[in-house]
Amino acid sequence: MILVLGGLFGLMFLSEKGGIQKEQIQEDGFSYQGISLKYPTYKTFLALEKDSSLIKKQDILQVTEVVVPVADESDIEPEILTADALAKKDSLQRPDFSKIDTTRIERITYPADNPDFAKELQAKLSSRSCRIIHYGDSQIEGDRITGYIRNRLQGMYGGSGPGFIPVKPVYKQIAAMVEPSENWFRYARFDPTQEKFKHRKYGAYMSVSRFTEHKKTLPDSTSLDSLPLVKASVTIGKSKKAYAKFRRFTNIGLHYGNCNFPIKISVYNDGKLIQQDSLIPDGKYHKYRIKTNTTPSNLKIELEGKVSADFYGLTLDGGSRVQVDNVAMRGSSGTIFSSTNASIYGQMTRNLKPKIIIMQYGGNTMPYLKDSTKVDNYAKSIVNQINWLRRRTKNVSIIFIGPTDMCLPVNGKMETYPLLPYLNTKLMETCSKNNVAYWSMYDAMGGKGSMPFWVEEKLTANDYMHFTWKGTKIISELFFTALYLDLKEEPNDET
Repeated sequence: MILVLGGLFGLMFLSEKGGIQKEQIQEDGFSYQGISLKYPTYKTFLALEKDSSLIKKQDILQVTEVVVPVADESDIEPEILTADALAKKDSLQRPDFSKIDTTRIERITYPADNPDFAKELQAKLSSRSCRIIHYGDSQIEGDRITGYIRNRLQGMYGGSGPGFIPVKPVYKQIAAMVEPSENWFRYARFDPTQEKFKHRKYGAYMSVSRFTEHKKTLPDSTSLDSLPLVKASVTIGKSKKAYAKFRRFTNIGLHYGNCNFPIKISVYNDGKLIQQDSLIPDGKYHKYRIKTNTTPSNLKIELEGKVSADFYGLTLDGGSRVQVDNVAMRGSSGTIFSSTNASIYGQMTRNLKPKIIIMQYGGNTMPYLKDSTKVDNYAKSIVNQINWLRRRTKNVSIIFIGPTDMCLPVNGKMETYPLLPYLNTKLMETCSKNNVAYWSMYDAMGGKGSMPFWVEEKLTANDYMHFTWKGTKIISELFFTALYLDLKEEPNDET
């Protein structure tokens, strides 16, 4: 055993640091006659090399403590206030700068040729109605990050309601209670496991729910007669786990399109019929409006027809001020918008009238970027998507949130992807040149090597990617504080 262990230890002196080249990293090891063997060097094994992450640990700890997230409001029943009174009351919920070292806040980088970008944001947020669409990957699933930011902005500027909710949610949703009947199908443009619609009509929220399966061709009159009549429903209620502001919504919209055959719609609240109509069977985009005087306690939308329309989702709004939609696209890199039907997207955004779009991407593309050329190409594709969105939204302001620190195993330790700092810098430069504000989540976390510490502190999960609820509140408050620092000057007049 001693000879064997001595031989294995001796091989460490043959191993070279970075001796094995992989796609983005170099690992310790050696090669012999074309065969590569991953093997630690004696310095790695004996931990003789200085670990630079230990120097940064205290700095990263201070980053996570620089802000104090607001408390949950899930146990507080909202008061009945006017929008103006509510805005004045909630304006007190602003960052306490007596407790914040603002020099440690990662600031938003604004476009080089638009010094008035922040003022434009302030004017839009202060206007009578400001819808924000937050597009992102799995980091924002379940209203994470979006919900926190929505609560903070509605606290400052007024507004209520959770905004967009899919008819058939596929992940845990706490912003509102939405319970579809079992016969709903979901089709998402960003889902690589699904065959894509030939018509490419996914709407502004990039997914569709149907109560009958999608068929490539519409049924003719003969086959239509033989089809059964199908009933489906979705029940909507206030979530006890949501922020109090999200539990106030009186403007409910059911967004649909591709309706080519009769569909009856009946709306009940607490079992009482309050509306009954037929959807418009002309194949175009429409919004079916349900308006109630108070937030419904148990609203049920019942649909009946032989062939389903495409339902783009529900919007649960308070009617004025700030509304924020959470559009989570698991696995997406933010490069799919231009591959959807531009006409339907444009029709829907003309109805929604978003004034601000937040795009939060980059993490899903990181493992597939092999060199700096691939990074440059990704940045160019993001510009193409931004320009596509701009052509279909009027005077929209765009904020891009970059990826988190991301790690992969190197010599038994989790280390930042080598190309991630370049990706972050490239996205920032690209946004600055294209009238887009950029916030570096990577730098806000502490930069290179920060992710393992966030995992250690249980601020991110053990997948070294997704924030825990505690981590979500910290990173969201860091973003909100950075935004607030640029918005605290009140505009001269209201838009």
